[in-house]
Amino acid sequence: MSKKNGIDAFSRRAFLRSAATLSAAAWAGAARAQDALNEIINSPRRGSWDDQFDAKASRTATAVLSNTPVFGPETISHLQQAIYDYQQIVASGGWPIVTTSVKLELGVTDPSVQQLRQRLMVSGDLPQSAGISSSFDSYVDGAVKRFQARHGLPADGVIGEYTLKALNVDATTRLGQLETNLVRLQSMSGDLGRRYVMVNIPAAYIEAVENGRVVLRHTAIVGKIDRQSPILNSKIYEVILNPYWTAPRSIVQKDIMPLMRKDPTYLERNAIRLFDGSGNEVSPETVDWNAEKAPNLMFRQDPGKINAMSSTKINFHNEHAVYMHDTPQQGLFNKLMRFESSGCVRVQNVRDLSTWLLKETPGWSRQQMEATIKSGVNTPITLAEEVPVYFTYVTAWSAKDRVVQFRDDIYQRDGAAELALQTTTGIEQPAGSIEQDALPQ
Repeated sequence: MSKKNGIDAFSRRAFLRSAATLSAAAWAGAARAQDALNEIINSPRRGSWDDQFDAKASRTATAVLSNTPVFGPETISHLQQAIYDYQQIVASGGWPIVTTSVKLELGVTDPSVQQLRQRLMVSGDLPQSAGISSSFDSYVDGAVKRFQARHGLPADGVIGEYTLKALNVDATTRLGQLETNLVRLQSMSGDLGRRYVMVNIPAAYIEAVENGRVVLRHTAIVGKIDRQSPILNSKIYEVILNPYWTAPRSIVQKDIMPLMRKDPTYLERNAIRLFDGSGNEVSPETVDWNAEKAPNLMFRQDPGKINAMSSTKINFHNEHAVYMHDTPQQGLFNKLMRFESSGCVRVQNVRDLSTWLLKETPGWSRQQMEATIKSGVNTPITLAEEVPVYFTYVTAWSAKDRVVQFRDDIYQRDGAAELALQTTTGIEQPAGSIEQDALPQ
């Protein structure tokens, strides 16, 4: 950068800081509501801004990340601190509602940005030094991205439908959500094991934890609203590479029979073969697909890329007949609303998780696992030592000091209807069996 450009940049920054300071001062003198906001921000009980909200990193969404597990020993104390902080926020009047008729994003100038700045200041996403103005500048952009990351939303810096709804959940409701989840976390505060897997259903993600630290995180697809993934504590005992998929009789009756009437090549195209009770293969041409009842046969899909579980199935003991698995539909992991299954959990980058699960099982390096998958041979592998797995329901936590995470209450268990607003819009809720999400298409 030339000396002249450096001076110009410095002048622009100085001008913006001065403008922001003058705007904040004028606004504070004109609006009585700012008094409550200033009390929250400047309260001596809250310490310095950096101590309270990690403001030095507040312009990046990555500031909310931590390798401390949701069920880590520090999480409860962090959550208790968050509850105290939110009690102070509620006692001081909460935060303002953000109302806007324009799309708020970087570069926009609109009076509603003042409300947005206030809102983000109270929750600690925007430092007070950013000031109050109508400009959606880089500081607001960074603060919005941080807020979005804390709420499990795409950190794009744009105030869209879901971000606006999350912003406008009032502080009292958020406090109640923290208190509800403190009870949930306290119930899981014992010894969970040296190595364990945690599936957080409302967050639709998975943590692999070893020696008290998160070593892997995976995006997940979990149960839809009317086919919920169960809460359970179990142990993973088996990884199956190149699994077979056997269709439940309900799927055969309700789905495969009608599909075969429309398209007699459906079974062949999806590598599904029929077997009788003696293990003999039966030709589809011998079956009356127009019959009222499905034939008393096993419908089994061969291993392969189009298999409903793709490369991997992870088994654990449970009465719900659910499991974790790979999927050929990888695009689903890019969706915001990942509540698409009928109870089972699909795992993004499942081979990384399988490698970790098998690392203490002799003979199963990543290379061996990949070679086996490439062979296409069905291979069940019993773990040398079973790994605990916990399907949980945690919608609010703080794994990093004063960085509070919230997720939608997708199954409506937190006792406040507005907490489920962000993800119920547009979600299909078809009925189906526990494995209907695995039906080959």
